[in-house]
Amino acid sequence: MVAPSLLITDDDRDFRETLRDMFEPRGFHLLTAGDGEEAVEILRHETVNVALFDMHMPRLNGLDAIRRLREFRLPPTWILLSAEADEQLIAEAREAQVFDVLRKPVTRDRVIDVVQQALDVSFGTPNWRGLLGS
Repeated sequence: MVAPSLLITDDDRDFRETLRDMFEPRGFHLLTAGDGEEAVEILRHETVNVALFDMHMPRLNGLDAIRRLREFRLPPTWILLSAEADEQLIAEAREAQVFDVLRKPVTRDRVIDVVQQALDVSFGTPNWRGLLGS
């Protein structure tokens, strides 16, 4: 089975690296981007199953990047992260067909759980789950 691919997009390098360190040992094919523009460029050329986007980034925020990507390709399963996940943002994310909105700071277990759920949607089956052992 091919390893699931995960794009991590956040302007906070330490947070990106923390997520990378969390998922890389589990066999994921990982891609990272420092802002929405970089993520858009990566997703124009790479196949990704799940994409994590921080909301507040320079050049292009997470939600705007997702909206742009939806215009030109079938999207992966999107997860939005934000310290300011209010009801308006959640409604806008839902309209953009975001899988889930995670409120920062987010726990390791919560991120893993939501990525597992997103992969169920992306793959249509939980056969990949052995990759996400504790």
